[in-house]
Amino acid sequence: MKFVVATITILLGLQSLRADEPAKTEKPELITGKIWMRSYDFKEAEKEMEYALYIPEGYDAKKSYPLMVALHGLNSNPRQILGYPGFTTLAQKYGYILAAPFGYNKKGWYGGRGQTSRRWDPTNLGELSEKDVMNVLQLVRDEFNVDSKRIYLMGHSMGGGGTWHIGTKFPDIWAGLAPIAPATFLSPDNLKKIESTPVILVQGDKDRLVPVQAARRWASKMEELEMTHEYIEVKDGNHIVPAITQLPAIFEFFAKHTKKDAPKTGEESPKPDKESPEPDKESPEPAKESPEPDKESSESAKESPRN
Repeated sequence: MKFVVATITILLGLQSLRADEPAKTEKPELITGKIWMRSYDFKEAEKEMEYALYIPEGYDAKKSYPLMVALHGLNSNPRQILGYPGFTTLAQKYGYILAAPFGYNKKGWYGGRGQTSRRWDPTNLGELSEKDVMNVLQLVRDEFNVDSKRIYLMGHSMGGGGTWHIGTKFPDIWAGLAPIAPATFLSPDNLKKIESTPVILVQGDKDRLVPVQAARRWASKMEELEMTHEYIEVKDGNHIVPAITQLPAIFEFFAKHTKKDAPKTGEESPKPDKESPEPDKESPEPAKESPEPDKESSESAKESPRN
């Protein structure tokens, strides 16, 4: 009987030791060649945050890959923008990793309308939206072999405005920017912060949501600053079609430009100076127009103009 009791005591002790051991986190199985939905613990927001990835087929961790961060539009989502027709096909062709953060929610504006406002829920929506983008960028750089000289930022409509905002706020990261029909509340004078950053700006001349005149002012300023840039104004283009038809031009443009003196892969993204006054304007109502996504994408994209 004493032997049985002693044996049970030893077994219970071993189980207690195992319980004290930290749980081993299993690395998720690598998914390549299709949109990969993932999430992480967004501590500042106290919630699990979704994001989307595309890892090209044949990914080799021993090789470095260019990364394109894609910002979706108002009332859209990470899967939707990666589902734009031809987007992942081009990423495969050019060997890109794609990363699409949520920006906290479908209408966070990525910080482009300010960091906080009493009218928002949560009141620091802009701060969290911007932080989510930077978190996902760092997560991807930590997990995958990203070429630090070839990290690009693009976005459509609200995401285009986010591209201007985050691109000018964190200029040391990006090898190139591609705002598409950007709904922005910034002044073109912000371009002085990124005079050395190559930019391809895409806009439809018949866009009823984001008027072409705004894009022309930014293009004119880039010309004045003698920036390396390309402005594509699509004849008869609406708010949606140029975001799809000009994707090849964006990949071709980025292929020509790499970042000089870029931070090494895995280094923490630089922290910005404190900024962002509370915006005075309410977010405009979303429009009903949306692109036809690939089969993996199910929700409609809804955008909003900048007046």
